[in-house]
Amino acid sequence: MKITEVSSPKDVAEFLKLPRKIFSDDPNWIMPLDKDILAVFDPKQNKFFRHGQCTRFILRNDSGECIGRIAAFINDKLAKRDHPHTGGIGFFDCINDQTAAHLLFDTGKKWLEERGMEAMDGPINFGERDSWWGLIVEGFTPPLYKMNFNKPYYKDFFESYGFKTYFEQWCFSMKVMSELQPKFYERHENIRKNPDYQARYIRKKDLDKYAEDFRTVYNKAWGKIGAGKDLEKKQVQKFFRSMKPVIDEKVIWYVYYKDEPVAMWVNLPDINQLFGHFKGKFGWIEKLRFILMLKRRSTRKFIGLVFGIVPEHQGKGIDSYIIVEGAKLIQKEKLYDDFEMQWIGDFNPKMITIAENLGTYKSRVLVTYRYLFDRNAEFKRHPMI
Repeated sequence: MKITEVSSPKDVAEFLKLPRKIFSDDPNWIMPLDKDILAVFDPKQNKFFRHGQCTRFILRNDSGECIGRIAAFINDKLAKRDHPHTGGIGFFDCINDQTAAHLLFDTGKKWLEERGMEAMDGPINFGERDSWWGLIVEGFTPPLYKMNFNKPYYKDFFESYGFKTYFEQWCFSMKVMSELQPKFYERHENIRKNPDYQARYIRKKDLDKYAEDFRTVYNKAWGKIGAGKDLEKKQVQKFFRSMKPVIDEKVIWYVYYKDEPVAMWVNLPDINQLFGHFKGKFGWIEKLRFILMLKRRSTRKFIGLVFGIVPEHQGKGIDSYIIVEGAKLIQKEKLYDDFEMQWIGDFNPKMITIAENLGTYKSRVLVTYRYLFDRNAEFKRHPMI
């Protein structure tokens, strides 16, 4: 076997094609769009290159056939603030061969050690946690957009190498027409009686306004937690404008107190159900088909992306109020059949409680692993928030 750094167009093509070989027999796999994978490794598109570095490797067998791949990366803003200094590995795929898998891990470890790292997390993204993060260990159903997918045997590869669970990532699902628990309606009614509170779904024509409201709630709720930082205006506006083509106005909700945003519940249609028809491509023909499929509501599932309440309004029933207001409309118009929440870390018990109280079931478990290079060092799990 021979492992080499990705350096040519041929290498890039093999890096993209390998999962097609590994998952060709798996009906639950949805091929990611090539453009989304390539964007992670493009300094012009991925802002993390401004304060980080990244490389890719492919593994070939003695016949020259590609049988494995991995990426290694460092986010300089966070890596050396963590103790131990921690880099990442991701985009790992490999045939069912432990020796090959461990060789890929060795390569990522060596590259990170040479750059001053003392640990590695994986499989993670060279980017935000909302994409390509964690290894599926339960719930091998079709993945959400930009969610990792893997063979069950990958878990054995990570754990036999010595990776330990840093945190678990839980997804929760439910049928849209399910009735909420009575306490949701009781708490909803208490808030509804107060004229200072109002719940609204968004309008695309005022997208910049809702982007700013998102930023307000997010920064108050999470901006200073852990390694978090405040979101910038341009950053959020760019995010909302990128979402505009797939936004369903009636599944993005805000709560206002005296016209100030205090809570948000942001959802999107499960567009990965549609991308599964395109075999990784997204040219103008695929874009046209995509738009038509969205208009026809060809996806019957929507995804919970973000749920947040500013601290001074937590514990008052705002969570029940916004969920019931949204549910009344979504259920009345029968917009979707299924709902799945993007993952919640097991270090976030408040959000897990909200999810469980909805009457959901745990539909998917992913794991973010950590490997300490000093095998005698004390291992600590992700702190609770």
